[in-house]
Amino acid sequence: MNNPLISVIIPAHNSEKTIAGAIQSIQNQTYRNLEIIVVDDNSADDTKEVVERIAKADPRVKFFSIPFDDPNRFNKRGKNINAGYMARNYGFEQVRGEWITFQDADDASLLNRIEVQYNLAKRYQATHVCIDWQQFNPSYLDKKLDADKIFVEHSDIVAAPQEISALAKKTKGVIIPFLGTQGHLIPFEWKRLPVVNKLFFRSLAPYPGTGNSPLFKREVIERVAFRPLAERVWPSFMGRGADRDFNFQVAETFNNSYTFFIPLYLWRQKSQNERYADYGKYLY
Repeated sequence: MNNPLISVIIPAHNSEKTIAGAIQSIQNQTYRNLEIIVVDDNSADDTKEVVERIAKADPRVKFFSIPFDDPNRFNKRGKNINAGYMARNYGFEQVRGEWITFQDADDASLLNRIEVQYNLAKRYQATHVCIDWQQFNPSYLDKKLDADKIFVEHSDIVAAPQEISALAKKTKGVIIPFLGTQGHLIPFEWKRLPVVNKLFFRSLAPYPGTGNSPLFKREVIERVAFRPLAERVWPSFMGRGADRDFNFQVAETFNNSYTFFIPLYLWRQKSQNERYADYGKYLY
């Protein structure tokens, strides 16, 4: 069986307390042919030292530092709105894999997350595949999810390209197609004004599934990249939405995106994803 190299990009910003666990959850994946690209985004803590210690013991782990900073990292309220988009783009320059995915530095993945995601991509001949999340639980770090059983016992767990492309169109601001490449000239705060925001935010529906952990073919990065806030067509209303914008952009560009509502990603949230409240029975 041909298992192509998959590149896993982990953007990190002041992640010394969680980065080792995030890397370990990828190192332990049942899909073995991986390279793990950690991109440090101007951390002021010991993120670099933690990753370099891990890299000495595992040649699959590679560490890079962004040689520049984002002058617009914080908005006027002091909130970090960078959301790791620059680190992801810098990671694109380093990858060697035929497929690419991400892992956030403060989250984790179930052991078979990448294997299941890749197999679904091949089965459906998809260019771009998203999955879903459940609440991070340390006791799940050595667990797999029985995706085959979920497919048998549940319906409506697949969002197909036509549905996702239609949602991309529905959520795009009505004025966006007419702005072309000039949309970035309008300050984001102006776009949020009550009088005009519907022109730029036609719908705030989220991208289906977990937007921070897509798996996609290398060809995607030849045509699509993460965009700064001022250039995002699908930002969040609060001023982030880098993942939302990237995934809708891929869906619109390739018209071959799938989402599978299977909670393989472990997200550090305060509460459980109610959709999967009883999915503990599928862990093994």
